[in-house]
Amino acid sequence: MSRIPLPYSPKVLELFRNPKNAGAMEDATVSATAGSPICGDVIAIYLKIGEGDIIKRATFESYGCAANIATASILTEMVKGKTLREAWNITWREIAEELGGLPSIKFHCGALAVGALRRAIRAYYEKRGRPPWMPEEATLEERQALEAEKLKEILSRKLGGGEGDRPNR
Repeated sequence: MSRIPLPYSPKVLELFRNPKNAGAMEDATVSATAGSPICGDVIAIYLKIGEGDIIKRATFESYGCAANIATASILTEMVKGKTLREAWNITWREIAEELGGLPSIKFHCGALAVGALRRAIRAYYEKRGRPPWMPEEATLEERQALEAEKLKEILSRKLGGGEGDRPNR
């Protein structure tokens, strides 16, 4: 079986080859991890938040395909200097547009990046009280982007490698 390469934009390919803001942030104010049960991709987002709830820095770690790395990378660029409320309102479609488009089979990568960002913002406000603009319930993107532990559990069950399935040693 031959594999046909996906039609990635030049910007997606550039950010895949040379991602911006890649790596953990030791002094992050907050971080969140999210994974996709569709393909097994995982993104960790780290935010350094300053006075007035302004995002001073953003970095990411990624385990996944070119689109996953590119969407996380561009998202970290898009949120810098924004308030948490402004960052919350970024959509996966805006990420895709900023990248010059994504193949439709990779739209979930944008949703995963948004889900990880929103999880981080929600975690930040858990300690400070939820602002009135933030929905009480998790958004679609947050629900679609499973926590890494939940993803591991689902993938393990699908692959038949759950803890109870291992032989005793």
